Amino acid sequence: MRFGVDEAGRGPVLGSLFVACVRADPADLPAGIDDSKRLSPARREALVDDLHGDDRVSTAVVEVTASEIDDPETDINALTITAAAEAIDDVAEDGLTGIVDACDTDAARFGRRVVVATETDVEVTAEHGADENHDLVGAASIVAKVARDSHIERLADEHGPLGSGYPSDPNTREFLREYVREHGELPPFARASWKTSRDVLDAAAQSTLSNF
Repeated sequence: MRFGVDEAGRGPVLGSLFVACVRADPADLPAGIDDSKRLSPARREALVDDLHGDDRVSTAVVEVTASEIDDPETDINALTITAAAEAIDDVAEDGLTGIVDACDTDAARFGRRVVVATETDVEVTAEHGADENHDLVGAASIVAKVARDSHIERLADEHGPLGSGYPSDPNTREFLREYVREHGELPPFARASWKTSRDVLDAAAQSTLSNF
């Protein structure tokens, strides 16, 4: 019995970050586990259903909201570490070992920080690209990605099409421009500290000035 941890949503300008932990015997995982980015949405959702439906597998997901990410008293690495520790504590037991996909350039440092943040007495190895090399981390990446996608779908149901939420997505940038034009401010689920958000607000302000 071991555990794996990964996240989805560090880079978007819209929506929350999700960190997931999956605890299981790797042999009990469903066939076809891979890095979530290599799988179709339908395949990811089917695998999550399999994971949730197997009593031998335990999963936990922790959400980090846009307002938490914007908090100037912290940073996204620290928030990811705290969320990873919370997810581990939800499903792990003293004495377990696990692998975490490292979000820091220094993987060993990232792993040490996760261990310090946990309340459970666990051993953690952090690796770059762990979701590609370890099925438990791949499973966690799938769980986190499905949670993130469901979150974006709920936001779109309430506010209209907003794309993927990533700054590189023209649909996301258009949604932000139109929202600010209509409401005079960013949506509450936008990361105001992201450059994309600041650029949209600056452009709206310049447009307003040019009308005088």
